Amino acid sequence: MGRGRSEIKRIENPTQRQSTFYKRRDGLFKKARELSVLCDVDLLLLLFSASGKLYHYLSPTVPSVKELVERYEAATHTKVWTDIQQERRAELAQVAQMCELLERELRFMTVDDGEQYTVPSLELLEHNLEAAMHKVRCEKDRKIGGEINYLENVIRGRQEERYGLCDKLAHSQTLKDVEAGSTSHNNGLDLKLGFN
Repeated sequence: MGRGRSEIKRIENPTQRQSTFYKRRDGLFKKARELSVLCDVDLLLLLFSASGKLYHYLSPTVPSVKELVERYEAATHTKVWTDIQQERRAELAQVAQMCELLERELRFMTVDDGEQYTVPSLELLEHNLEAAMHKVRCEKDRKIGGEINYLENVIRGRQEERYGLCDKLAHSQTLKDVEAGSTSHNNGLDLKLGFN
């Protein structure tokens, strides 16, 4: 009797899932090897496990992965290698430009006694420093304002707590006075009626 088809879904048991992965991976690589030998095809099989580990198979007729990827790029008119390299070059150029700009600004911010500065460049420096001071003052005022609000809220909370305690104390004092007044009042009433 043949095996029935099982439903294809994720295996929940991690041990069983890993065991099935290794068995199926080996079977897939065996089929890839058979296909490349029987049909004389160039084949690259890339497989990433759930943990991110790379497994690959490259048919013996292909000298390198790079060559096969270049053939893929030529056939599909897409760029795999160069897009990544161009992105990295552009990113490096942008970072280098930013570093150069920051270094120039830093050199400009430190006034050296030995150099000759023009009046416009000194005015620009003064303007930049004033703008920076304004930003620092605004941030300082915002921080101080936040701390003042926090402390006012704490004081307000303590005052409300104090008022609540005062109300409770006054209420308990009133209850004591009422109880004390009613017992003394009852004693006087009892004496008048002749009870001891």
